[in-house]
Amino acid sequence: MSHLVAILAYDRLCMFEFGCAVELFALERPELDVAWYRHAICAAEPGPLRGTGGVRVEAPHTLAMLRRADTIVIPGWRDAAERPPEPLLKAVRAAHARGARLCTICSGVFVLAHAGLLDGKRATTHWRYAERLAREFPLIEVDPSALYVDEGALITSAGSAAGLDMLMHLVRRDHGPRVANAVAQRLVMSPHREGGQAQFVPRPMPAGASSPIAVLQDWLRAHPREAHTVASMARRAAMSPRTLQRRFKDATGLPPLEWLTRERVGIAKELLETRDTLDVETVADLAGLGSPESMRRHFRLMGLPAPSRYRRQFG
Repeated sequence: MSHLVAILAYDRLCMFEFGCAVELFALERPELDVAWYRHAICAAEPGPLRGTGGVRVEAPHTLAMLRRADTIVIPGWRDAAERPPEPLLKAVRAAHARGARLCTICSGVFVLAHAGLLDGKRATTHWRYAERLAREFPLIEVDPSALYVDEGALITSAGSAAGLDMLMHLVRRDHGPRVANAVAQRLVMSPHREGGQAQFVPRPMPAGASSPIAVLQDWLRAHPREAHTVASMARRAAMSPRTLQRRFKDATGLPPLEWLTRERVGIAKELLETRDTLDVETVADLAGLGSPESMRRHFRLMGLPAPSRYRRQFG
């Protein structure tokens, strides 16, 4: 028997992520000449299941199917603040215990987190939920920059479209690169996307545009090439270094030097996207990152493609 993939459905279902799993595993692919997956749509709870946009989903199977599934796909959970129903948590724990592969897209990671299956392991989710996941489940090593994290039998992915990257990774793992490339070609997508979700995260901004921190940020943004330290920033903001550190993190969620590095990388990204006549040396200098080597290092640390590749993708 071919590999059985159970795709969960529940009320207030995230239809894009659900659709990605259906597209990958529910379509027949006779042109591939491999034993393609079997699939089962499983209701995680009784009653009518509503999806985004007002659609209704009728799932022909229940959680009992998880006892037979080789892989279980959990689309984005409907509310990161809502604990999933205990029957669902019990079912995924039992599936994991017998060796099934559990895969989540976006906020679906909270199902595995509440089930206690990610403790002591790396995981990712949409950047909007990463801080909450790390705060509520401190035993999980949250990687907010990754498109997906493969921990063997537990695989988590970032926001909606990153689910496709993760699902293509499963195909590549199960059937090899030749089959994965053929499926990607049919989907009109890259078989492997470079970089991480950090390239899509907006830069932190303070809440009040006229606050001292906002004024300081405007000045730093206008002078990225200068050498800045916490002490020099504190002098400009007319506060002590300790007060600056505290107020800056309260306003942006980041320490000042980390914010400055992200801002410089953001400036470099904008230059690479909009100024194709500038070489990478000039971009690195104008952004305050010093040299192309330093710029490449900061891009890599933030999960971004190399500057030249970033320009080809987004320029």
